[in-house]
Amino acid sequence: MSLEEEHISVQEEFEQIILTEDKLKIRDFLNNQNISDVAELIAENPDYDSQIIANMAIHRAAMVFKILDVTTQKDIIKQLPATKTAELLNELPADDRTDFLEELPRSTIRDLIKLLDPDERKVTLAMLGYPEDSVGRLMTPEYVYVYEHNSVAEVFETVRKYARGSETIDVIYVINEAGELVDDLRIRDVILAAPDKKVDDLIDGRVITLNVHDDQEHASQVFKMNNRVALPVVDDNDILLGIVTIDDMLWVADEEFSEDMQKMGGTEAFEEPYLDIPLLKLFKKRVGWLIILFLGELLTASVMRYFEDEIAKAVVLALFVPLIISSGGNSGSQASTLIIQAMAVGEITIADWWRVMRREIISGLLLGSVLGIIGFIRIAIWHSVFPDIYGDYWMPIGFTVGFSLIGIVLWGTLTGSMLPLLLKRCGADPAVSSAPFVATLVDVTGLVIYFSFAYLFLQGILL
Repeated sequence: MSLEEEHISVQEEFEQIILTEDKLKIRDFLNNQNISDVAELIAENPDYDSQIIANMAIHRAAMVFKILDVTTQKDIIKQLPATKTAELLNELPADDRTDFLEELPRSTIRDLIKLLDPDERKVTLAMLGYPEDSVGRLMTPEYVYVYEHNSVAEVFETVRKYARGSETIDVIYVINEAGELVDDLRIRDVILAAPDKKVDDLIDGRVITLNVHDDQEHASQVFKMNNRVALPVVDDNDILLGIVTIDDMLWVADEEFSEDMQKMGGTEAFEEPYLDIPLLKLFKKRVGWLIILFLGELLTASVMRYFEDEIAKAVVLALFVPLIISSGGNSGSQASTLIIQAMAVGEITIADWWRVMRREIISGLLLGSVLGIIGFIRIAIWHSVFPDIYGDYWMPIGFTVGFSLIGIVLWGTLTGSMLPLLLKRCGADPAVSSAPFVATLVDVTGLVIYFSFAYLFLQGILL
């Protein structure tokens, strides 16, 4: 049976069982499905989303709830009875619960926090107190820790006693009596050690930590570079506060990618799925950048007006304006996209600006030369076929277009590559230097370059 056929059979079986209204059958059916399959059922049966969650074992319901999109989560919470909502929120891991609550209005957060158990409430309030995009919002306080003086046998006793509620037991953390992080141990090393061996003999002091105030994007890079499934989170005094696991980092990477793609498209980042965002909010997210880009393009018209006398003398120059400005905008968009993506995955940093500039100067000259040669050949061919188009001055016109393309493509690549680095240096998001923004900037300056070459090659001839 194919995956598609299996999926269809699960959907059909659900439709049949839900019609029986037999809560015991529904509960057994849902509890026997994979978590991802239940999430798919909710996506395909939105009218039953709260009913599906309410009829599952609370632990499995929480596992399903945390992988749903925010809009569906909000809809489910609105429909669930207060008692079931309390069970669900208390069962959710602290980091997933905090991630959900921070998407809600403050008044709603206050009402939901009242439903939490005292201990869970304390943890949640502490995590909500950290900056929005900090590691503190991602960490969970559910982890296993031991002391340096413990033996391996005592470590296993601790694991058996406390690991059930832990986010992961792949890594065990070693602290001292003051609560400061000493080291971490992989469970493999503990399993292979003799029972009477001390923890102090197993540690190597090469622990990698995150600070509770670190940016989430920075944490994602640390995970990537160190190949870890979990990392400890400490405060400024090295007190162990919690851990961040790889699944949280996958969500962060997905969110960062979505935000960067939206900004690179010339809009503000969305906090909701496209189809769920209100139309007025979608309008507000898009109109700001469109106005900025429109005002930028008005400068292009101003430049054209400045050179209108030259255009009137040599109308042929106007024929190549779209070609010239589009080539510069395209090269700038290429460069900005490449640099933003390379910065996002940690391939380059601000310190690499000179290396980037050197590469882009060479790339710009090569790319511009190719386009310049093609532009010159195009004018030469058109002149041979239609001699009256350019007249006797086809060669100076060809040189004007060819050298203009070299200069504008070079300028476009430099602008597109340096602007993201400059914004990063100023503390802004590099993705703001989106392809439309760079293209608009290069359009304006490209016309200046074009008409400057026109003066150089055509002065005394057509100008």
